[in-house]
Order: sequence, then structure tokens, then C-alpha cells
Amino acid sequence: MSAVKEFNVKWGMAIDLDKCTGCGACMVACQAENNLAPVPDASNKLRVMNWLVVYELSNGKAFPEHDVAYLPRPCQQCAKQPCATVCPVIATERNEEGGIVSQIYPRCIGCRYCMAACPYNARYFNWHDPVWPGGLDKVLTPDVSARPRGVVEKCTFCHHRYMKAKDTLRANGEPIMVTGRDGHRHSNIPEDGYVTSCAEACPNGAIVFGDLNNPEHRVYQLTHKNPNAFRLLERLGTDTAVYYLSSREWVRRQGDNYLAHEKTGHPEAVLFPGHHESPNDPAKK
Repeated sequence: MSAVKEFNVKWGMAIDLDKCTGCGACMVACQAENNLAPVPDASNKLRVMNWLVVYELSNGKAFPEHDVAYLPRPCQQCAKQPCATVCPVIATERNEEGGIVSQIYPRCIGCRYCMAACPYNARYFNWHDPVWPGGLDKVLTPDVSARPRGVVEKCTFCHHRYMKAKDTLRANGEPIMVTGRDGHRHSNIPEDGYVTSCAEACPNGAIVFGDLNNPEHRVYQLTHKNPNAFRLLERLGTDTAVYYLSSREWVRRQGDNYLAHEKTGHPEAVLFPGHHESPNDPAKK
């Protein structure tokens, strides 16, 4: 697994599974925003192209105790990304301030090693040349390149929106980074100045996006020391940037491979002391 690179800014998400209704608006917004062309056969689930997928969870009980939850799964933007470790051409890396794992399509040779390494199944191979029926090619997002057949694709936290937000600051003569009230360096982009398409489209406000290192951002407040917050397969130690929230114990248990006698929680507190806390935690000052 690759070495961790620490950044002042760590873009991330808090997804409230108690608010998510599984409507799929986030999936549609993601496809429209990132120019994902319709596949020839959508029934072939081995060759679909969805950067963000909503999964249905069940507690496995019969009525009247039956309960379901819906879990949106974008790229988890791991700090210790297994995908970058195995890529032979460095087509995916995490080198930019903000901690977003990039996918550089011109470098990708389509070997799919990253797909095999990703424990979240968040990467997809493009089996088809993009074709937009009915003139839909005229309404594509101009800031997102269309990918050719034969490369691997994934969620990028709408990186083009991040670039646009920084360009806006430069055009206004404002700095990209500033010192916050906590004494740490933070992005000067307003909290609503850079938002992913899925978070913007969610009708219930279940997806909150922002800087996980900035105490003034809502995503920090939702995830920091929240007993209802968890991350997928957290005990793998990938240090993901997507947190999930749920007050239901059975939902939190499905976030990892818990044994019957184990309790849910933040395992890094035991396995990796100091790993879970934000590096900008004011309590550490």
C-alpha cells in the first residue's frame, strides 16, 4: 500500500444513511456532470459504467422488524490507496493538495490492476467508445474530457469544479490558501464554492461535502468524534475520505466484516493510535 501524503486540505464527504432514500438522483447527476455515455446494454452489470452506485442494505429480518438502508458509494479517495500501488504506469496517484486520487486517462493502458486492488469496487473499465444518442453530445460538460474505450474510470470528486473554484480565486486576486482561526492552513475556497454534483443534487441533503481538516466546515463537524460515523472496510487501514452516518447499529455493522461478538466503532483508535483523528485537531495544539 502506498505511503501516506499529508495535506493541509482533505476533501471528503459525510453521507447520512438515515436520510438517504435510494432515489438515485446522485447517480444521475454524476453521470450527467462527468459525461458518462449510456452503455449499449445496461442489463449487463459486468460492463456498466457508474462512478457512483447506490446499494440497498437489509437487516435480514422478517416483517415487522424488516428494515432497509441505502448506501451511495463513490470513490473513497483513500489516503493509503491500493490502486496507486499496483498501477505500472502511474496513471493514478494522490499528489495534489486536497487529497483527491487522480485518474490520468492518457497514461492508462487498461491493464485493470487498479480494479483488482480496489476493495470498494469503485473503478470501472470502459468497454465501449462513448456514443451519445439524440444529439446529447451537444450538452456535455465542457470541462470534463470524454474518455476513450480501453481505459479505467472512477469518481474524481468532480475535480473540474475544484479547478474552477481555484481559478475564480485567482481571477479575483485572492490567495488559494489562508491561515484559519485555528492557526492551520486551509483552502480559501468558500464551503459552498466547491461542491460535488452528487451532493448538490441530493434532495434530502444526505451528502455533505467539504474539508475534513477544517473545523469550520460542516463535514468536519459531522464526522469528528461522532459515534454514528464509520467508514467502509475501515480496518483495512486505507484511511478513506468518505464517512457514513447512521444511528442504526445494524447499518454500521455492514460497513465492515465484523464478527458476531465485535462492537462497531473506530478501529484505528486501537489498531493505529492517532490515525483516526484529524491532523488539524485543535485539541492537539
